[in-house]
Amino acid sequence: MAGIPEHLLKRAQEARDKAAGKTPAADGATASPNVLVKVEEKKSVASAATPPPPPPPDPAYVVAANSRKKIPFWAMATLSLLPLWALLYVLAIRPQEKIVEGPLAVGAGVYGTCAGCHGAEGAGGAGRVLYQGEVLKTFPKIEDMLNFVYTGSQQYVSAGLKIYGNPDREGGAHAPLSYNGNPMPQQGEKYGGALSEAQILGVVCHERYVISGADPQSETWKAEYERWCAPGSEIFAGLESGSVNFDNLAETYAAMPEAPAHVGTDPRPTGK
Repeated sequence: MAGIPEHLLKRAQEARDKAAGKTPAADGATASPNVLVKVEEKKSVASAATPPPPPPPDPAYVVAANSRKKIPFWAMATLSLLPLWALLYVLAIRPQEKIVEGPLAVGAGVYGTCAGCHGAEGAGGAGRVLYQGEVLKTFPKIEDMLNFVYTGSQQYVSAGLKIYGNPDREGGAHAPLSYNGNPMPQQGEKYGGALSEAQILGVVCHERYVISGADPQSETWKAEYERWCAPGSEIFAGLESGSVNFDNLAETYAAMPEAPAHVGTDPRPTGK
């Protein structure tokens, strides 16, 4: 009897194994399902025993941000007030504007009507130059300036007065119409002017101490400033209230230290 070929026997065996639910082994032998499960379990255990690779390190900026100290929540209220504190600080260190009162305050407002002729800064134009001490050269005494501003230059011409102000003025005394023939308009109410005597004093103080630059603290001008142009000037208060006027002012304040000279509302020679 001839032998059965081996490959036919192997096929027959595989058919039986398949019918019995067996799986062929890798080496050609058959293996049961239980054996395969155990093999897979061993692979899983081996995989679990091997640690996963470590994650990549964080970038330097992430590390720095995480390590930086955080602002406590309770400090946020304080920080939110910083803009307000900054504003208060700026306001505290800002120089306070000096509040001008009395004759100088009045005069600053009145001078706006004079600026058209004399210039906003007193540099002159249709009227004479007032700044850089020019007013003080022409009128060393405030009473003479008050009289001239009140009456105006045309009244000097009508009265036959050849000069006004300081006759010994540096550069020569001024004649009433010597500045391009332009007259100084009369400002006093007696001659149809629009200014009260208190306003005339105010604008004269402004022209002397602000525009022409007299120093109220100097020995030359201190007494005049205190008497006529200081915020508490008794003379200015009297003129403003109407209790005195240019015609009786000298007599009213005759007892005052360094009493004022006569002003008057009529044109007069210097010092009269």
